[in-house]
Amino acid sequence: MTDTAAREFSTVGVIGLGTMGAGIAEVFARNGYEVIGVEVNDGAVERGRQHLEHSTGRAVKREKMTVEQQDELLGRITLTTDMAALSAADLVVEAVVESLAIKKSIFATLDGIVRDDAVLATNTSSLSVTEISTANSKPGRVIGVHFFNPAPVQNLVEIIKTVVTEPSVLDDVQRLLRDLGKDPVVCGDKAGFIANTLLFGYLNHAVSMYEGKYASREDIDAAMRFGCGYPMGPLALLDLIGLDTAYEILDTMYKQGRDRLHAPAPILKQYVTAGLLGRKSGRGFYTYEAPDSPVVVADAQTPSEDDKPTLHHDIRQVGVVGTGTMAAGIVEVFAKAGYDVLFTGRGQDKVDGVVATITRNFDKQIQRGRATEEQKAEVLGRVRGTTALDDLRDVDLVVEAIAEDLAIKTTLFENLDEICKPGAILATTTSSLPIIAMAKVTKRPQDVIGMHFFNPAAIMKLVEVVSTVATDESVTETVLALCERVGKVAVRCGDRSGFIVNALLFPYLNDAVKMLEAHYATADDIDTAMKLGCALPMGPFELLDVVGNDVSLAIQRELYLEFREPGFAPAPLLEHLVTAGYLGRKAGRGFRDYSAR
Repeated sequence: MTDTAAREFSTVGVIGLGTMGAGIAEVFARNGYEVIGVEVNDGAVERGRQHLEHSTGRAVKREKMTVEQQDELLGRITLTTDMAALSAADLVVEAVVESLAIKKSIFATLDGIVRDDAVLATNTSSLSVTEISTANSKPGRVIGVHFFNPAPVQNLVEIIKTVVTEPSVLDDVQRLLRDLGKDPVVCGDKAGFIANTLLFGYLNHAVSMYEGKYASREDIDAAMRFGCGYPMGPLALLDLIGLDTAYEILDTMYKQGRDRLHAPAPILKQYVTAGLLGRKSGRGFYTYEAPDSPVVVADAQTPSEDDKPTLHHDIRQVGVVGTGTMAAGIVEVFAKAGYDVLFTGRGQDKVDGVVATITRNFDKQIQRGRATEEQKAEVLGRVRGTTALDDLRDVDLVVEAIAEDLAIKTTLFENLDEICKPGAILATTTSSLPIIAMAKVTKRPQDVIGMHFFNPAAIMKLVEVVSTVATDESVTETVLALCERVGKVAVRCGDRSGFIVNALLFPYLNDAVKMLEAHYATADDIDTAMKLGCALPMGPFELLDVVGNDVSLAIQRELYLEFREPGFAPAPLLEHLVTAGYLGRKAGRGFRDYSAR
């Protein structure tokens, strides 16, 4: 075979028929390939057969496959305990336990069995593909092919090339996976590859946040679900993955890369040692109905109905300072919930703009049948704009939503302190600035709190309620209860940079930039890996370009200054893009070029 001739794959061997191996065997058989499945003994072969029958049986029940198609698929799979049967294989995929010694033994044994032109692949999720390849006399034909579980359903496959992987092997495996209907992404041989490297750094950070009692497990998970649109919160996801598995992956990544952000949070080891492994053991960060059950049951940490926040302050009229997108959204939220809202702007044109924005939003909803003209008139009747800050003297709560500039905000809070009546709550929507700096310029620091709405405020459910060391508990409770009344999901946390969402989100985005900067993988492959492998609504570079690279850089700098964590230092590539004016979609160019779109 010449270097330019593409390999033809017709027979595929799969070593290891656990959940993952059986799933990989099913993927190939579904696509017409002859499959030879190998296990260590007859009992394991029988369990592999049951995996295949149950998986394809579910497809039949869901009418995604007929009984005849199931029989045909299973007829393409030969199960055996004899490794020698792999002599006919064009490709062998190893999917055994994550043990380097066992994997190397398998790859050494394959030397005397398979043809010289056969490709050998490992499904490892964390071990060095290069080290595994050294056990074979032809390491150039060894490649990583990391399927995601369940393999028949998940389309992402990470292809890991080593420094000696032959280019033709990489090309042929990419083509093969595309023919299977998969979405392959290519990366280098580094522990964690793309998805796990980015995912587990984020998960580990969430564990540290919980361990430090910065926020409750429920609030950390709700913040990422409602603030970022993630399908699961980080702690619930760790319980699903298995805390022992998570610990091993983090430990492997840390030992290889020495990145402190991958050093497993101490509490993870404590949970694993205690046998609290997550769903599979019935208890992890949460408690479950039974081992392997997804049903969460109440435990000692579960908030009780008796502890539900209540309104300690009578909130009748709400004031909003600002006329931008966020301010207009907050005005709409409170007015829709039945509150009279008085908002202030620097000029009548700005004031009129807020009313026009709310009117336009209602008109869109009316057109879609989601609102009526009567509702629009009712809400607009509760909204009043003014250009005089002094008009806020009688409001019960003021929400500040002006520019993210500490000097401007502190001046405003000095004014609000003089204008607003005693007992009025003063709130800021800042996403990154220290709230205590605003509180200390007032004579009522106990009444100052953070209410961090997410944009667009009228649609996004999350509000981070941020208490300073001076905030009175009755004020915190009132704001939490108020958020629920206006239809928001409130999470509570302390006054430190990033709060919950940004403190977890932006280091992950920064890690993705570093990965791109190191030429480890392309922006497209990294985005694909995170969307398909982790079910995230957007890839990191799509999100960075939407948020704005200048905004992202400013937040990352704040996090770095606050935590002094070397891993939080902004990636140089992010700095360079901002310097060049490549700010993302709003500038027509960021990590991608939008000018021609």
